Amino acid sequence: MRWPKYIMLQRQKKILMTRLKVPPQIHQFKHTLDKNQASTVFKLLSKYKPETKQEKKLRLQNLAKAKTEGKAPETKKPCFIKFGLNHITTLVENKQAKLVAIAHDVDPVELILWLPALCRQ
Repeated sequence: MRWPKYIMLQRQKKILMTRLKVPPQIHQFKHTLDKNQASTVFKLLSKYKPETKQEKKLRLQNLAKAKTEGKAPETKKPCFIKFGLNHITTLVENKQAKLVAIAHDVDPVELILWLPALCRQ
């Protein structure tokens, strides 16, 4: 039986990772959260999920309606999760990021290799 190419690549990568000496910067992404910790993190993050287009439209309509009626509009912007490598990098450099969650299965890993060192600064 001939295995699909992606399965062959997965197996070859696993064999290479076991045989090669892995640098500590890459090895730190092998330590992942267990199921309980992951579910806790996902519950926390679900409270701060980004608003949908309909929710944003409704919020802006209410803000405009309050302005036209002369009431003091609610100026506080809702707190949401920020995502994207460039955006997170900017937030970390400006010291605005409180918690940075990094996926362990990013491929190629060179994209996020420098992010933990930047967070420590």
